[in-house]
Amino acid sequence: MKAIIVTDQAAGIGGMKLVEHPEPQPAINDVIVQVHASCITGDELSWGATWTDRTERDRTPSIPGHELAGVVTALGYGTTGLSVGQRVFGLTDWYRNGALAEYVAVEARNLAPLSADVDFSVGAALVMPGLTAWQGLFDHGRLRAGQRVLVHGAAGVVGSMATQLAREAGAYVIGTGRAGGRQTALDFGAHEFVDLENDTLEDVGPVDLVFDVLGGDIVTRSAGLIRSGGILVTIAGPTEARPANGSTIDFVVEANPGQLTEMIQRVREGRLRTHIGNISNLNDAVATFNSTNRVSGKTIIRVRP
Repeated sequence: MKAIIVTDQAAGIGGMKLVEHPEPQPAINDVIVQVHASCITGDELSWGATWTDRTERDRTPSIPGHELAGVVTALGYGTTGLSVGQRVFGLTDWYRNGALAEYVAVEARNLAPLSADVDFSVGAALVMPGLTAWQGLFDHGRLRAGQRVLVHGAAGVVGSMATQLAREAGAYVIGTGRAGGRQTALDFGAHEFVDLENDTLEDVGPVDLVFDVLGGDIVTRSAGLIRSGGILVTIAGPTEARPANGSTIDFVVEANPGQLTEMIQRVREGRLRTHIGNISNLNDAVATFNSTNRVSGKTIIRVRP
């Protein structure tokens, strides 16, 4: 099969190659998925799991791209809950080969059914941003209706998803980012927008929840905005920032088919939309990822036309 591989962590995206690679074989409780659409998370080539297995042994060449949508073509021994020919979407395990390939082996428990009326590109684009936003807001942030939520990076692929989910849950959403993202953040449902380069973040007043994707000085300053009992949730890694009378949580997103099912229903009903910026194909994927052109939104690789 055709696949994108990486072999050199120092080279990063520049070390990607399109090659002929052996097709995967299903392990116990796996399925083989014929990939129709996939994408890459911006920093996944910096993750240790991209390069080593759980015992820290080198596992290169490895195939990146952990978000996928496609069709089940084979079942491993003992696999239940899915069937051959079924449309699915979800996450692959961090320590296994990803989905920038024509076929991928995935644990069945990581996948959810994808309705026939939802495009594969939309399914793939929903996976990581949707799960990250959902888990940050509801599992870790314990968001409730009527709360004030500060969403950093509200025009980005994760922030735009968090903005939509928070607003639908009845929260008042304050989005942040660069000036050029103002209209995008408002279009995705932010009630107001803070330009982090020209406005004063502290002017937003007290909030109940901060959803952070930026880290650094922004997350430190945000801690001071959280009212008593509030929560600071970040995906930018461990931080010393702590609200005076609240809590800080940094987390790594996990596969959750139930949450994917909840969100895909919202997509079907027009209550949630993905933020897709560029659609390419597997033959052009290396050039696409190495392009210097800045594209707003998720880059999708259509593995099959």
